[in-house]
Amino acid sequence: MIPKVFQEVIDLGDGRSITIETGKLAKQADGSVVVRMGDAMLLATAVSARTANPGVDFLPLTVDYREKFAAAGRFPGGFFKREARPSDSEVLTMRLVDRVLRPLFPDDYHAETQVMIQLMSHDENVMPDALAGLAASACLAVSDIPFYNLISEVRVGRVDGKLVINPSKEQLEQSDIDMMIGASDDSVCMVEGEMKEISEAEMIEAIKFAHEAIKIQIKAQERLRAAVGSPAYREYEGDKSDEAVYAKVKAASYDKYYAVAQEASAKSERGEKFAEIKEEVKALFTEEEHAENPDLAELVSKYIYKTQKEAVRNVVLEKGIRLDGRKTTEIRPIWSEVDYLPSAHGSAIFTRGETQALATVTLGTSREANIIDLPSEQGEERFYLHYNFPPFSTGEAKPLRGTSRREVGHGNLAQRALKNMIPADCPYTIRIVSEVLESNGSSSMATVCSGTLALMDAGVQMIKPVSGIAMGLITDGEKFAVLSDILGDEDHLGDMDFKVTGTADGITACQMDIKIDGLRYDIMEQALEQARDGRLHILGKLTETIAKPNATVKPKAPKIITVTIPGNFIGALIGPGGKVIQELQKATGTTIVINEVDEQGVVEILGTSPEGIDTVLAKIDSIIFKPQVGESYEVKVIKMLDFGAVVEYTKAPGNEVLLHVSELAWERTEKPSDVVNMGDVFMVKYLGLDPKTRKEKVSRKQLLPRPPREEKKDDKKENPQG
Repeated sequence: MIPKVFQEVIDLGDGRSITIETGKLAKQADGSVVVRMGDAMLLATAVSARTANPGVDFLPLTVDYREKFAAAGRFPGGFFKREARPSDSEVLTMRLVDRVLRPLFPDDYHAETQVMIQLMSHDENVMPDALAGLAASACLAVSDIPFYNLISEVRVGRVDGKLVINPSKEQLEQSDIDMMIGASDDSVCMVEGEMKEISEAEMIEAIKFAHEAIKIQIKAQERLRAAVGSPAYREYEGDKSDEAVYAKVKAASYDKYYAVAQEASAKSERGEKFAEIKEEVKALFTEEEHAENPDLAELVSKYIYKTQKEAVRNVVLEKGIRLDGRKTTEIRPIWSEVDYLPSAHGSAIFTRGETQALATVTLGTSREANIIDLPSEQGEERFYLHYNFPPFSTGEAKPLRGTSRREVGHGNLAQRALKNMIPADCPYTIRIVSEVLESNGSSSMATVCSGTLALMDAGVQMIKPVSGIAMGLITDGEKFAVLSDILGDEDHLGDMDFKVTGTADGITACQMDIKIDGLRYDIMEQALEQARDGRLHILGKLTETIAKPNATVKPKAPKIITVTIPGNFIGALIGPGGKVIQELQKATGTTIVINEVDEQGVVEILGTSPEGIDTVLAKIDSIIFKPQVGESYEVKVIKMLDFGAVVEYTKAPGNEVLLHVSELAWERTEKPSDVVNMGDVFMVKYLGLDPKTRKEKVSRKQLLPRPPREEKKDDKKENPQG
């Protein structure tokens, strides 16, 4: 039977379009769609359990995004030739979609839910991650899963001053903005991207532009849902409630939480006091009450958290006091230090309040570049950053299970914040590692700051230093407070997490997650302006620690010299089976990397010994040395033969040529030793190739004064015959 297919087309207004189709593939899923743009096709499916697992009080949502190598007509790399764990790029796309979807599910919906997106066909002119959010929402739209507020995501770029929706990879290379925006019809939910020092006003303009395009995509999803019959949303068992229990909990704890929230205590002390209040409230309920109501323990815990959250938020809104006593615009105390680790190429500690990051910089050759091998992208990164968040940073003991999605996301944000401030002519591959040693609010922004300090400490000539700050928001719908440099609790209990990084001249990266519907643009504008003030304050603290990059790399750090040689000399430098380059590296203690670019050999020489680097340079000069006809060169006698002397160019050791006995002097010479001896140094003239022997020819005598010729007697003139 031929399936009935429903389709909607979204016109992007510039000759391109996006098609959403349902009814053909994966029909046993609760919802499935195929999203197509050009030759790029994504299949998205959504499945949700009919009931929640007992004791689950959160939404167990899994968003998975995978790119199939077959989509680009390629084989997976590696031994098994099969797609394995997701790449960092795929993880980042999962996070982009998850961060928009998760807050928009009903608060009391706790059924296991999976949204799976896969790239089935790739188009070089289409970046598939920009379509993943649309695909995820569309498959939910055609299902009965209770997801009432449809969303979409778009990428926005700016090419030659003009904003573009979902630019191609080629356009993005010319763009000074690369932002992903996720939104519902009435509210922006998520922003993430990098920029080349744009202003706050330009960022708002780009977000508004993207939101208008998203509204069009949501309308298309609504039409598709109507076309398939507007499936009735499934019924589900929501959270249990008991107003009497809530009233008892609030009466017993609200004032106490309110009092602790305005004490300006430290994180650990505050946590202990909150825990004491919690235990006091639990003790108010007898064993008999628990026996009568099996859900009582769950309800009490839920209402304790609700009361604490309300009290803390009201202290901020009513008194303008934050948990640690700061004003809304105040930044926590900062101290920083560079050159902390003696063996690292560059290192720095950045501490802001109870958040601390230790960053290290390692310098290497192009061989250490991070290779990207995906169906949708191939290439390499010469600058990359890794972020680690161990459990001890929050005083916890947890199992270590590899790099988390959060670590990948935070590291990517910090990398994007810094990468455009690395000079294009920097010869090094640079790896930054950020170890978060303490965390109480925005360790990713601490990573940006410690990364800046470590780069300058390493002698990397950054174009400008970069700092970062995390902003929060608390609002009751009417009153609101924008919080600079948020604490972990303020992130958890608040309505927004807005991270902004930049130089003194503009924004370089951002990440925003909104937890409420309908964030007003005026609030966003205030948050950006407040963030700018905080960013500049932090930047001043960084430059107090180190005002500018060190002029040179450290003694233990490798120096790198890059030289270009003609392509036809690459083989001579490598030698048979790599013999020449291997012996040279061993003898000089250097690392030598050769890349062929535009039929030229680009040679990178990395080493800590200047003498070793000089030796390599001399060897390269020797190999590529090519004397010019008619020019004079200094040579040294290295071997004596019966018919001449073998000489070596002093500027190119190892480059030898025969000086024939006939070219030693103008006078007749029987033996070379009559004129020169071993070790003699003198000048010769290069004559090119001998037309008879086809060998190189040099002459000493050509540079000596030529003796006058003897006049020959003319016998005929002396003895004239009549």
